[in-house]
Amino acid sequence: MTDTRRLERMLLRLQERNFRVTPQRLEVLCVLSQSRGHPSVEQIHAQVRDKFPTTSLATTYKTVALLKEIDEVLELGFGDGSNRYDGFKPFPHPHVICTRCHKILDPDLSMLQDMAEEAARETGFRILTHRLDFFGLCPDCQEKP
Repeated sequence: MTDTRRLERMLLRLQERNFRVTPQRLEVLCVLSQSRGHPSVEQIHAQVRDKFPTTSLATTYKTVALLKEIDEVLELGFGDGSNRYDGFKPFPHPHVICTRCHKILDPDLSMLQDMAEEAARETGFRILTHRLDFFGLCPDCQEKP
């Protein structure tokens, strides 16, 4: 899916539910549909403020929460409260997370669906969602002392 198609999908979902699309809200959608880095709300807000300097952090939080509510953004929660968001791939998928610089990448692991099905068979659970994260040092941080 392209950034443009992703943005169009997010807009359509908001419009289907009769939510207003203000210029600030549209900019939050643009940031999330284009980002591959899993930004925090604060990082999203900083980018939105480049275009709309009077946008409040509360507006950004509310927009991200709304997108999460309609399943158009995936929230990655961390124990330290530093939640990150994926608007490009708003469905469960694996992540590789650097423990030093906190970079997050999306590896393409085709076997994940097989794992979810196997877990369901093994346990009798109906799997609703899943989360698989790998933690380590990214190539850049491996080169640093």
